[in-house]
Amino acid sequence: MLKDITFGQYIFGRSIIHRLDPRVKIILTFLYIILLFTAKTLIGFGICVITLILVYAISGIPFKMALKSLKPIMPVVILTGILNTFFIKGESEPLLSFWIITVYREALVFACILALRIICLVTGSSVLTYTTSPIELTDGIERLLKPLRLFKLPIHELAMMMTIALRMIPTLIDETIKITNAQKSRGADLDSGNLKQKIKALVPILVPLFVSSFRRADDLALAMESRCYRGGEGRTRMKQLRFRQIDFWVLFAFAIIAATVIIPNYLTANII
Repeated sequence: MLKDITFGQYIFGRSIIHRLDPRVKIILTFLYIILLFTAKTLIGFGICVITLILVYAISGIPFKMALKSLKPIMPVVILTGILNTFFIKGESEPLLSFWIITVYREALVFACILALRIICLVTGSSVLTYTTSPIELTDGIERLLKPLRLFKLPIHELAMMMTIALRMIPTLIDETIKITNAQKSRGADLDSGNLKQKIKALVPILVPLFVSSFRRADDLALAMESRCYRGGEGRTRMKQLRFRQIDFWVLFAFAIIAATVIIPNYLTANII
């Protein structure tokens, strides 16, 4: 399952989505998440889903990559859907009634919509890292957090730490898979046994993983120091972030999409 986690990876491309200013992509990602939970009608929610599909199609990111990233969270999605199906009451006639279990049409619709919302939330957030390089992501976060300098906060260092932590996710996952396979090849039994035995079996994996992580962090620190990295003070950039015409057009298009999602909330009855 670990190999199916693709969040944090960057996929090189030359699409319009790849060429957008990283600040625009970060802002639109947060606005899309808000819009996703703002939609109260099937029309609005359908627009959110179609928008996400179009973004993947335009960016050239394979749909199988998005589906692959969903595998680790599917148990949570299914469990959430089941709980909402059985424990939410509706006003219509029950579709199913057995013992203490009663399923209403409203509960079934709400559970399906909530599951789709979680799926769109994960796949929509992944677009940001799929189409933005680590350097661009760092610069974008730093520029967006720039107003916090008024409070004497180390903005550059915070942005750097956030980006490094994000980019280390796929690296640590690959390292965990290698350690697990190495332990299994030595005869370690990591899958069978009760819960207590499975927890004990994690020790041969966690110890080398922590050692490897600290070693990577030390190597990264030495590499940054050898390149005379001294933080953001006086640092220059080879590529300056500038808003271009395409960025404004994308923001304008998203504003229209947001309007088509929000307006039906006040014109029709909320059904989700």
